[in-house]
Amino acid sequence: MKIRVKINGVTREDDVEPRLLLVHYLRELAGLTGTHIGCETSICGACTVLMNGAAVKSCTVLAVQADGSEITTIEGLSGRNGQLHPLQQGFWEEHGLQCGYCTPGMILAAHQLLSRNPHPSRAEIRKALEGNLCRCTGYQHIVKAVEWAAEKVRAQAEHA
Repeated sequence: MKIRVKINGVTREDDVEPRLLLVHYLRELAGLTGTHIGCETSICGACTVLMNGAAVKSCTVLAVQADGSEITTIEGLSGRNGQLHPLQQGFWEEHGLQCGYCTPGMILAAHQLLSRNPHPSRAEIRKALEGNLCRCTGYQHIVKAVEWAAEKVRAQAEHA
């Protein structure tokens, strides 16, 4: 089956098996390995991507269901010159990662939150991230990273 998707701003057309999961399409056909495969049961959130702006667990979406969609992966958040997105920078600045396996999913879930709510409370951040599991850090530094990024995103919006 032929699908057409825009991934990180680039349109692709590929023939895919009807049963191919979006996570495998992104990693194997598109070569975007920042989307991680964790549990393959939708529990961990390591495979989270943005599909038409909404955070989705790509292990629960068939590639054919993404036909016509715009997909953003962790690779698509940084600027064209390699400048980190405020969320990526926030995870660096606030030590929100250790092994990094959960980080792409956490960042994309947080991106959805900040796109809808630029002034989230700590409770709202924790709620937005509850579908993503981290086995290394505990969540305090991750919450601080999202707070750091929210402040930067608001400052950028004020200067725009």
